[in-house]
Amino acid sequence: MDSNPYRHSSNFFDLLTSQQSVFSLVEETILEDTPAERKERRMWTPVEDMVLISSWLNTSKDPVVGNEQRSGTFWKRIAAYFAASPKVAATDLREYTHCKQRWHKIKDQVNKFCGAFEAASREKTSGQNENDVLKLAHEIFFNNHQKNFILELAWKELRNDQKWCELSHQGTAKRRKCDEGS
Repeated sequence: MDSNPYRHSSNFFDLLTSQQSVFSLVEETILEDTPAERKERRMWTPVEDMVLISSWLNTSKDPVVGNEQRSGTFWKRIAAYFAASPKVAATDLREYTHCKQRWHKIKDQVNKFCGAFEAASREKTSGQNENDVLKLAHEIFFNNHQKNFILELAWKELRNDQKWCELSHQGTAKRRKCDEGS
């Protein structure tokens, strides 16, 4: 018999078997090369988080473009704004998908903490100050989600922004007015 795996044969099964052996060799080669090419995951720093928040706020409030853009275009603009910041110039560039994923994580955690802070504010008693309410909000967040809230800087940046207040208080029956001086 011929040793060529691509020999001309009327038997479909032989052809299929010969192709599977070739594909298995290709798969083994791909699987061996993949881990070596993988980059190490970089953690986001608080400075990068603040620049990302600023990028999102400024891009989402752009009156010229508004909401007349696709999601990919929007996040590419945010990534470009992020990369242009002198605060993150020394770090490696982040792709727009990385910015999008990090923003959604920040937004999710800050929304949950806003709920905990609102609950803590309702439990505020005479003699308690803002720090006491904040401490109680951290306790409520931990009890609800079994992890500590570590994005307090992000929450402080977002909590008084007009657009953020509208987003985070949509579901409440009693709306609280945001500080206009921020």
